Amino acid sequence: MKTRVLTVDPHQPDPALIKEAAHVIRKGGLVAFPTETVYGLGANAYDAEAVNRIFAAKDRPATDPIIVHIENRTQIYDVAMTHSSFAAALSDVFFPGALTLVLWRNARIPPSVSAGLETVALRMPAHPVAHALIAAAGVPIAAPSANRFSRPSATTAAHVLADLDGRIDLILDGGAATIGVESTILDLTVDPPVVLRPGGVSIEALREFIPNLQVKAQYLTADNAAPAPGQLLKHYSPRAELYLYSGDDPARTLAALTTAARTWIAAGRRVGVLAADGDVIDSPSVQVARLGSLDDLDGIAAALFARLRELDASGVDIILACDFGTQGVALAIRDRLTRAADGRVINVT
Repeated sequence: MKTRVLTVDPHQPDPALIKEAAHVIRKGGLVAFPTETVYGLGANAYDAEAVNRIFAAKDRPATDPIIVHIENRTQIYDVAMTHSSFAAALSDVFFPGALTLVLWRNARIPPSVSAGLETVALRMPAHPVAHALIAAAGVPIAAPSANRFSRPSATTAAHVLADLDGRIDLILDGGAATIGVESTILDLTVDPPVVLRPGGVSIEALREFIPNLQVKAQYLTADNAAPAPGQLLKHYSPRAELYLYSGDDPARTLAALTTAARTWIAAGRRVGVLAADGDVIDSPSVQVARLGSLDDLDGIAAALFARLRELDASGVDIILACDFGTQGVALAIRDRLTRAADGRVINVT
């Protein structure tokens, strides 16, 4: 059975369409919906059977936890038991928005949401469609990204349909996600707090509230119970092999990437390159996917997963990319590309 798609206005969604989707959630079904970061695949967070359907639809391992999405700050206490002095202050500033907090899990939330751990990740999305859906459903919604496990995240309804058609009940098509990379995940169950995944809220913004904030990347296998989503080494990955080139000198890094492209082409491989608008890729037969201007890293982040999917669809064997540094959203872009590359990072000195 094909998945139904309902087109909704991303700014003023039709209440009748939202009510229809909320009914699916309350009945234990799965609904994909837009958030400001990426599309989520939602189920009633209180319903263990519905949550298990998420794992089955995505082919997601049970060791990879799911973020619970809430509609208002009061719902924090339905999902978590707060023992952090930072939780209220951070939620006042960054909710709704692209920040996920890891807190101690309320017993109402099934352990499967959190990979069997005693913690839970939660956030309040800012997208009007997501907000309306959670409010109409009347329950928190557990929702990972709406794509097959380890694939690039879905930033449009078309991406969702390509990965999950026939596996889920309904898609709310509210246009493209605006941020394009997932939320920042901040663990408040440890002291000092730790960023487990960089994302839509910058480390710099968080350090204004938590000066001693730590950032710890984890590169786990699916055999390990992860403390939050986005911790696996292989994640966000295209079908093609991706190689990430990283260095302090952008010109030298791009030159190393171009040399590699020529070498792969000479070996008979089809090569794609993720490039900024100003990057000159002086290599014949390369399929170039432009991400946008280096002056607009937010735009590059928003385009990242869509361009990865486009290169995959073009049939390339190899994808080469450079990172964009570590400031602001560039850190999130580097994180996604490192995991998309399954750790194949070439440091250019």
